[in-house]
Amino acid sequence: MLKLGIAGLGTIGGDVLCRLASENSDFKISGICTRSHDKAKALLAELGVDVPLLDPAALAKHCDVIVEAVPSNAFMDVVMPAINHGVTIVTVSGGALLQNPDIADKALAKGARIILATGALIGLDAVRAAAKGKISSVHMVTRKPPDSLKTAAYVVDHNISLENLSEAKQLYAGPAREGCRRFPANVNVAAALSLAGIGPDETHLEIWADPDVDRNTHNITVVADSARFTMTIENIPSPTNPATGRITALSVLAALDGLVTPLRVGS
Repeated sequence: MLKLGIAGLGTIGGDVLCRLASENSDFKISGICTRSHDKAKALLAELGVDVPLLDPAALAKHCDVIVEAVPSNAFMDVVMPAINHGVTIVTVSGGALLQNPDIADKALAKGARIILATGALIGLDAVRAAAKGKISSVHMVTRKPPDSLKTAAYVVDHNISLENLSEAKQLYAGPAREGCRRFPANVNVAAALSLAGIGPDETHLEIWADPDVDRNTHNITVVADSARFTMTIENIPSPTNPATGRITALSVLAALDGLVTPLRVGS
């Protein structure tokens, strides 16, 4: 049985903890790392599980696998101790991976692994397969309800009003790398797509605040020498955080299953 740590008990980490605590699992939850100790203790008491609260260094020391679900500014604080201990890290923080391009080399040097779960996206298997040939273009259009974007740092810093929109408002169009920098908490999906395909500078991204959608929606078109395909996903927002789709935590659980299952479907 693998010893599992969870870093961050927000929407994603909290959902993963609740799911694993309520079912038979191939993982033993061996530690929680969070800044909100009172919230963590309340949740653990509600679930009836006894798990120690640890700092990032202790979490890395006591776990085989760590689910990283912390705010982007704490990403390296959690990931580097895990890398130094050769731990497997499961994350959906594609934007943070783009901001730290040497992190894979650091993991390789220490025998660690970083698994970027699919998060709120679909079709990464197809994109990765196409990338083994030649991809000509990748275009992604993200549309989200205005409420899920109004607290984004870029929107706040530039005094962009998203109140009472009567039509869709484009917030960004350009390379995925810059889009992920401007909206680090909102478009990890674009980072994952770019890492699977032709990179963040060649992947084109549009971000729209759209009052006509009630789900976080992503449309992706890929043109390659092996196939042309279009993918659309409409994610139901989490009730506790509308910027995050419910499927995101489920994708982390699916990635964890892939570490232990005798039959793995998809690459």
